Amino acid sequence: MYLTQLLHRQLQQQPDAVMTVNGDRARTVRESAQRIARLAGALQGLGVSRGEHIGILALNSDRYHEYLLAVPWADAVVAPVNIRWSPAEIIYSLKDASVKCLLVDDVFIPMIPALQQACPELATIIFCGDGPTPTGAHNYEELVTQGPAVEDARRGGDDVFGIFYTGGTTGTPKGVMLSHTNVMVSNLGMLASADTDDAGGVAVLTAPMFHMAAVGCWITYLMTDAKIIFAPGFDPVSVVTMIDKYKVTSIMLVPTMLQYVLEAATAMGTRLPSLKYLTYGASAMPNALLLKTLALIDGVKLLQAFGMTELSPVATLLTWQDHQDPEIMFSSGRAPINCEVKVVDLEDNEVPIGDVGEVVVKGSNVMVGYLNKPEATAEALRGGWMHTGDIGYMTERGYLFVVDRLKDMIITGGENVYSVEVENALASHPAVASVAVIAIPSGQWGEAVHAAVILAPGQSVTDEELRAYCGEQIARYKVPRTIEFRDAFPLSGAGKILKREIRKEYQELASDGTAR
Repeated sequence: MYLTQLLHRQLQQQPDAVMTVNGDRARTVRESAQRIARLAGALQGLGVSRGEHIGILALNSDRYHEYLLAVPWADAVVAPVNIRWSPAEIIYSLKDASVKCLLVDDVFIPMIPALQQACPELATIIFCGDGPTPTGAHNYEELVTQGPAVEDARRGGDDVFGIFYTGGTTGTPKGVMLSHTNVMVSNLGMLASADTDDAGGVAVLTAPMFHMAAVGCWITYLMTDAKIIFAPGFDPVSVVTMIDKYKVTSIMLVPTMLQYVLEAATAMGTRLPSLKYLTYGASAMPNALLLKTLALIDGVKLLQAFGMTELSPVATLLTWQDHQDPEIMFSSGRAPINCEVKVVDLEDNEVPIGDVGEVVVKGSNVMVGYLNKPEATAEALRGGWMHTGDIGYMTERGYLFVVDRLKDMIITGGENVYSVEVENALASHPAVASVAVIAIPSGQWGEAVHAAVILAPGQSVTDEELRAYCGEQIARYKVPRTIEFRDAFPLSGAGKILKREIRKEYQELASDGTAR
């Protein structure tokens, strides 16, 4: 299996169909293929060798799409850079991946001198923006126009397709090596298990394309011959406008993004009638938000993809049919046809049905390993199973219910509290738009349950009222001992709430558990 096969197929079957739309710029499959072949030739002309890691630091665009195909066409490896990282984190990833060639757009031009100074190996900069080309950089359009159209290397199989950095929510970034087989199997398995009929549809790509969740969607869109609309960044009003303007049929949103899109759609007086499929994932979906989505968007078919970068990225899938069953609609779904999923104890023994343990996954979608981290790779893949770090339980029919991240579980007074359960209780209150529950140190309880809450527009509620409401739905020991109200949450590049950033604010606490 090789990723560029998807382009060859479209070129043979629908060469004149519009493949990408970026602002006022639309390109057919034929035009895209010609540009990709020439960009690959230009990369080779610049000295890019087989298996070399080629970076990109840019917003979503049709040129990002061309990069993702041209690099393997040139027999090299993509290494997308997290656009929301600090300069120090970006430098770390460039050094870790030994990136010698980096594509940069207009937004990140100011970073070039610092990156080159800190990374002596970074010898080649390709400017892929629309403004003036910075001194010393190669112009993307000139390379595409002047480069020789080379034959596709058809890099595939166990060859590494890309290095995707993870760890943004839990600590030190790790470069996840994913092969062509990994990403192709994951997406084929999802399509075969999802029972969708959106071939030839219109998709808008809003999630940042450095993240595997976005790349996974992009691959699915290639597989289904979709016209792909690129959103340079996430702005809910722009996303709603694009959906209505282009009659978008498919979109992927993480829960935090979905909340904002629904609010924007309501304010703009639209129910997004063209949407046929809405895929969500990357973090837990509050039950109340799921129900709100079904109520607002008439006839939309919801798909939940649970997984992680290391799984290319899908582990389980909750189909649109599953969303019609109240007993399982709040689960994370079942394993697609390409992998196995089970729940194990601390000794990696499978636990009985209904018992809680760590979720582990086995299949051809499981990563090659972590770049330059053999010990971390061995630990994550011990016994041949990817240990996800998620806690969950399995039903008799194989539906997985994820209850928390291992690192987010709270132990208060000797009792285990799963933050997702508390978040669902609070999120069901009509005044609550978003919530994050964490553990904070407590002299009395060891750890105390703390909730950070963002209120819905025009709503008001006191912390006492929220605690009383929460106590009606879950055990008293699970109710947050403290609640704070915020205007925004720190988010990762993929839109996940960064709980570790919230925890940092509670490093120094008084003995009674209240912040100093």
